[in-house]
Amino acid sequence: MGWGDTELPNVSLAARPDTCFGVVNLSTSLNETQKKAIASPWFSTAFGLIGLCSNLFALYVLLSSSRKLTSRSRSSFLVFLCGLVVTDFMGLLVTASVIIPYHFIKFNWAEVDPGCHLCNFLGFSMVFFGQCPLLLGATMAGERFFGINHPFSRSTSISKRRAWSIVGMVWGFSCVLGLLPVLGLGRYTLQYPGSWCFLTLLPDTGNAVFCLLFALLGIFSVLLSFIFNTVSVVTLCRVYHDRESVQRRRDSEVEMMVQLVGIMIIATICWMPLLIFIIQTILQQLPAGERARTLPTETQKLLLIYIRMVTWNQILDPWVYILFRRAVLQRVHPGLRARPSLLSLYPVLNPSLRRKLAQEARLQ
Repeated sequence: MGWGDTELPNVSLAARPDTCFGVVNLSTSLNETQKKAIASPWFSTAFGLIGLCSNLFALYVLLSSSRKLTSRSRSSFLVFLCGLVVTDFMGLLVTASVIIPYHFIKFNWAEVDPGCHLCNFLGFSMVFFGQCPLLLGATMAGERFFGINHPFSRSTSISKRRAWSIVGMVWGFSCVLGLLPVLGLGRYTLQYPGSWCFLTLLPDTGNAVFCLLFALLGIFSVLLSFIFNTVSVVTLCRVYHDRESVQRRRDSEVEMMVQLVGIMIIATICWMPLLIFIIQTILQQLPAGERARTLPTETQKLLLIYIRMVTWNQILDPWVYILFRRAVLQRVHPGLRARPSLLSLYPVLNPSLRRKLAQEARLQ
């Protein structure tokens, strides 16, 4: 998602405040240097292809790894990762299918989409494929939190079917969120410089509620991931420094946590500036109320910059899994070798349960 790079559409669109074309000042001009830097269709095409190929490669590696695993805990984690990669891939594919043709054809939005259906679809895609990775990151962090800190509170790990069901629920929730403007809460509008649609940062009630809902939900997901991952990392650090269990480390947990922390860091860097900017913009404009009809030029330009930052999230996510796998980490640090599980932390266990956990650790 996030492809705000192209030339300006017909300036007359700004005279239609009652549609998706009249919120931003599309008459703001770009100099020749800026046009060559950001409006080149070849640059956008190459940028999109890099993201698509990265996610396809990560998906191939994930599917190859899942076929070799019999551990349910690791398999469920790979299901969540697979859902994340598929979401990022589809997000790039769907938005590119609208934006890249526009770069080459230079169609007039008002003529091609007078009813704003294409704009609503693109805006929905931006929200849906933007919120999904944040929610999936929080879901993965929560699953690992309970798996590491309460490993014996349940007899078995999440099955693949249940993991896919959770991924489906995240997709469904994000879909409902993205449909809210179509159903009347806020609206999607064409954004500066006229090549993409997104939520409207105006202080009227509907737009303000939807913008705050989107931003606060994203921030909550990032903070929840941070809390879960921090506690999980602290637990693993205690295991590593425990004198009695230093030789009984479970490297699969470490591998998953490294990947989760990487995903969280990327999401924080790419998303938090945009989410904070949305909240700040809405709160600063609230005194204006219904009087505000268009966004200030500076706000439009800043929104474009933050959206471009968000785009990198979908490109960098797959490389977290590609680069931070045990097979790769062991080449960098040969001391990382598979060891028995964390059973030494829990000396009093049912014998049958201990045998089951020990067998699972050997399979990993």
